[in-house]
Amino acid sequence: MPGYVSAVPAKGNPPVSDTALVNLYSRQILALAADIPHVGRLDAPMGTARVRAPLCGSVVTVDVDLDGDRIARFAQDVKACALGQAAAAVVGANAIGATRADIAAARDALSEMLKSDGPAPVPPFDGLAVMQAARDFGNRHASILLSLDATLAAIDAASAQAHGTGPR
Repeated sequence: MPGYVSAVPAKGNPPVSDTALVNLYSRQILALAADIPHVGRLDAPMGTARVRAPLCGSVVTVDVDLDGDRIARFAQDVKACALGQAAAAVVGANAIGATRADIAAARDALSEMLKSDGPAPVPPFDGLAVMQAARDFGNRHASILLSLDATLAAIDAASAQAHGTGPR
């Protein structure tokens, strides 16, 4: 069929048009994916988490140091598709100074936006609104959420370590 490719957005849905794929991989998403802040790993972080999206195999590892309840240092190693990388870029640009509640609110809002046309996350994570183009691509949602999921898990690991309940 002209104008269609073999990609399928979700089980049982019709083929994805070339236009839908172009919209999905917009110039803005590709620019974000090419410029992820705080890439790498921290030396001796307070908390670390590695999260994998089982469907696509994308992986994000996040290291954090906390100052009280706020992220003081942040680094991430991102092995994901362009969508996961773009989301990680927005997270990386805004993670330092954020609290666990801020990250959780951004994660919940992004998930809701992807699943049910909810509003975009609020500032400072409002840049995640660019992911609205991925709503119909349920197989990409886990990759898009990886950086936030890994950040939450790293904060939890740092908190556990600080309270003496983490691994020694």
